[in-house]
Amino acid sequence: MPTTVLLLVLSNVFMTFAWYGHLKRTSWPLWLAIGVSWLIAFFEYCLQVPANRIGFQAGIDPTRLKIIQEAITLAVFIVFVKLYFEHEPFKWNYGVSFGLIFAAVFVANHKW
Repeated sequence: MPTTVLLLVLSNVFMTFAWYGHLKRTSWPLWLAIGVSWLIAFFEYCLQVPANRIGFQAGIDPTRLKIIQEAITLAVFIVFVKLYFEHEPFKWNYGVSFGLIFAAVFVANHKW
């Protein structure tokens, strides 16, 4: 699982930049933002696909893989927003929302 999680973290770093990095470049034409995002997303896929394959072969079912991936996406996004968009406030309700999603990861992965 550590390899899967590491690859998911790295893939989400790329995807977060692909999805949100262009927001600081509003002077770019839309076609350029899309093109650059697709180029960045290519590297995300080069990490995401092996992460899912390795995780699945290690016995993590696809639903659990997706739940883990979504929590990692949020964790990466929180760091990204604070570093890339310094002025963006982090409100209490965002924290509660993220906490509930992380609780879902626990519920999905706990041995009941």
